[in-house]
Amino acid sequence: MVREKKEGLNFTLLNIGHAIHNADWNWTNVNSPFSRLFWVDGGNARIVLPDGTYNLTPGHLYLIPSFTLHGYECDGYFSLYYIHIYEEQIENLSIIEQMNPAVEVKATEIDILLVKRLLEINPNRELKRYDPSFYDNSQTLVRNISENAQLPYYLLIETKGILQQLFSRFLKDAEQKIEVTDNRILKALRYIRKNIDKSISINQLSELCFLTDDHFIRLFKNEMKCTPMQYINQKKIEKAQVMLILDDMPIKEIGYNLSFDNISYFNKLFKKLTGLTPSEYKRRLHM
Repeated sequence: MVREKKEGLNFTLLNIGHAIHNADWNWTNVNSPFSRLFWVDGGNARIVLPDGTYNLTPGHLYLIPSFTLHGYECDGYFSLYYIHIYEEQIENLSIIEQMNPAVEVKATEIDILLVKRLLEINPNRELKRYDPSFYDNSQTLVRNISENAQLPYYLLIETKGILQQLFSRFLKDAEQKIEVTDNRILKALRYIRKNIDKSISINQLSELCFLTDDHFIRLFKNEMKCTPMQYINQKKIEKAQVMLILDDMPIKEIGYNLSFDNISYFNKLFKKLTGLTPSEYKRRLHM
């Protein structure tokens, strides 16, 4: 029996700062290829997630995983520290795929010290504007990723360590979403992620695993709780989101580069999974 390893998180700090809002933190259809971690130190606001609305209250940490469609609501005073975390795409399953982390945890004294230390060693990484359409764009993301290369190595190690410590708080009582125990499915998953830009068929995957198509589909669905094509499409659209931010190319070319021969289908699938069409997503990036 083989299990997917959960260690080896490759976190990159994008932004960290402290913000005070007065009924001006209201955004909808936010969906980004990075995670958001908040420590609330005053006032109240709400985040709207697919499974419901959560009240943000002082003394707590909150996590919004990457590629999660959500919104913000604020009708009064609200103060928070925000941290944006990018996880590099890897061949293995990400921790978010395997676990269902908590949305809210109570902040400890150590957590507060860690957030403040992270801000101290990463100055000038605050957002210039709080509209997601302003900072969810190619120039900002590339610049923020490159900022990490300017850090002394010892501070880079400390930064990554703090990010992992804070993220770990949400995993203590996390529910296991999937636990891949079959090495044949692990082999298929690695193949999918490594070749996400190519056209991938069920027959290719079943042959790779030395299974019949029907047997492979049943086994995959039992392990991953979705069909192989649903998983492939999800990974392709996540890759498209990153490409729309990092690569300056037409939407059609992005679709073709991900082996979508039918661009109309690519557009519909993108909207189904993100809440926006590729054009709307790209337009928001360059507002």
